[in-house]
Amino acid sequence: MNVNKKQPVLIRFMISIIIASIDKDQLADLKENIAATIGVEYEIISFDNADGKRGLCEIYNEGAKCANYELLCYMHEDISIKTKDWGIIVADIFNEDQKIGLIGIAGSSYKTKVPSGWFCSTGERKINYINILQRYKFNEAKTKHISENLKNEKYSSVVVVDGVWFCTKKKIVEAHNFDEETFKKFHCYDLDFSLQVHQTHRAVVTFQVLLEHFSEGNYSKTWIEETLKLHEKWAADLPIDLERLSTKEIFFAEKHTFKFFLTQMKIAGYKKIEIFKIFWRSRLKNNLSLFLMLNKEIWRS
Repeated sequence: MNVNKKQPVLIRFMISIIIASIDKDQLADLKENIAATIGVEYEIISFDNADGKRGLCEIYNEGAKCANYELLCYMHEDISIKTKDWGIIVADIFNEDQKIGLIGIAGSSYKTKVPSGWFCSTGERKINYINILQRYKFNEAKTKHISENLKNEKYSSVVVVDGVWFCTKKKIVEAHNFDEETFKKFHCYDLDFSLQVHQTHRAVVTFQVLLEHFSEGNYSKTWIEETLKLHEKWAADLPIDLERLSTKEIFFAEKHTFKFFLTQMKIAGYKKIEIFKIFWRSRLKNNLSLFLMLNKEIWRS
């Protein structure tokens, strides 16, 4: 008896690229860069957001609806991609493992319970994965190649990816829309989307694609407010650990990540009493040992 086994559906090499633009000159440069490097059929769907009136979640959802192709690539415009035929690399990764739903160039395999960005530290254990040429806004001559690939893999599993550049599938965005009701500005769209995708698919960081990013992150008061909303939304699911960290490593990660977040709150002008009130109202108080650590760090700050 012949049995017809269902074959995986291979994704054709076509990519819809979605960009929220605030600088027409940077966008023009990026379009030239994409044309010279992507190596596959593509379309660019760009939105002029120079006035900053629309949040990235809203724009990214609209971009997915306009896309003609199954593969979607979201990227900032202040980048330059250095890898030739990166579109083929992306399609190959998705075809290699049908459970992969998100590809980035920076991310972490541990997402803390305390408020944080994508990056955190356990001390000696490496849990962050990244491959990027980082330029610094206030030192244009300085470009640093940041590469963390301890396992020497083509791509590594992560919980969340950074939003500077990431690829997904149109059907995934249709199932897990960017949360434009909660995140109306320019932060946490990437982490929230990653956590949504993590519920049904794998997220990975690829080391086969290299790009240069022309500016570093911005830890403003808006970033703090959006990050607090993100962690309140996902409080019941965090932390998420793909590395099976020890209790000691987890405590180190939570403590040192919180110390960084606390420093940014102080820089943004939060008073100590305001910080106490924020965390006393949060669901972090349901974890007694963690909550006591937070209060101790706030008191010391």
